[in-house]
Amino acid sequence: MPLHYLSRLSGSARDTQANLQLGCVLALVAGAVNAGGFLAIGGYTSHMTGIVSGMADDLALGNITLALAALGAWLAFVSGAAVTAIMVNWGKRRRLHSQFAASLMLEAALLLLFGLAGSYLAAMPDLLGPVTILLLCFVMGLQNAIITKISGAVIRTTHVTGLSTDIGIELGKMAYYNRRELPDRVVKVNRGKLRTHSLLISCFFIGGVSGALAFKHIGFPAATIILAGVLTLLSGVPVLRDLRLLWRFYRRRLWKQKCRPDQV
Repeated sequence: MPLHYLSRLSGSARDTQANLQLGCVLALVAGAVNAGGFLAIGGYTSHMTGIVSGMADDLALGNITLALAALGAWLAFVSGAAVTAIMVNWGKRRRLHSQFAASLMLEAALLLLFGLAGSYLAAMPDLLGPVTILLLCFVMGLQNAIITKISGAVIRTTHVTGLSTDIGIELGKMAYYNRRELPDRVVKVNRGKLRTHSLLISCFFIGGVSGALAFKHIGFPAATIILAGVLTLLSGVPVLRDLRLLWRFYRRRLWKQKCRPDQV
């Protein structure tokens, strides 16, 4: 059942397989958005290491304006992650089906704004350039926090530094020679972790190539509509389920008020 599958991917009930499948889709989206951001503003908005390093360099060189711009980008990324944490925790307290999906729906809406800003960026670069940077950094922080909360910090989708480090560690374990005389110190490779992280990096790369081609050939509005559509499809079932329950509650409340005897 397609609806059941979509609900399983972004709903409140989680399992390892659903986390990985959602992570792969979000890695594709993140790669595409990162590529679109580079085409729009000439920089990668998920690379907080580079942004913070650039901020330090600009501050040391006396480029205060550039340092403040980098600080704003970093704060936007952090704010996006914070918003996800607030939304997820709020949803958990109320046992909502859309405690994770609501953030994905918000990301879809923000991507549409990115597409609109990107289509007019060449005409108004001084105004829309900084707005686009802040918007994309916020979106990347939002998305990275979503999958981090869902997977318990096991899966990341907007950057590959940590994933690459873990792959290197597992490859080192695989190449390590275990001496038979020391069975209690055997080094074992985590093949599941190696496969998972390799798959996520592959999805990010494929998303980057696909996103760059899409933004270049069909334009920002059309490309972002596709990405927003994917996120809406992922998050739609849990969100609609909660909206339906909310509507039922509201109708029941109205019915009780109508049936209540008039107060004298």
